[in-house]
Amino acid sequence: MNNLLFLLMAPAEGQGASNGSMTLIFILLLLLIFYFFMIRPQQKKQKQIEEYRSKLSKGDKIITIGGLHGKIVDVQEKVFVIEIADNVKITIEKAAVAIDENEAKNAQK
Repeated sequence: MNNLLFLLMAPAEGQGASNGSMTLIFILLLLLIFYFFMIRPQQKKQKQIEEYRSKLSKGDKIITIGGLHGKIVDVQEKVFVIEIADNVKITIEKAAVAIDENEAKNAQK
């Protein structure tokens, strides 16, 4: 029984090396395609977003991920204090900033 199973699972003579190398090449090709079309662009986009958030300063108008519009009144290490109305200030994480208000207006045009 074990011999029969071994014979069924073993590749035909002469095909084993070529099938194995073709499969390996195909898998490597898929990994390269996945990297260049999925992972790399996402990393570049994330880097741009982090760079944008680090350049924000006091007085910049922003829109948060939740849709709040406000003006930055204080910049701290990991948070912004924004003013969303007269004398109404809230503290948000830097990661919660979605876009600059000027960029949103340009995108709509």
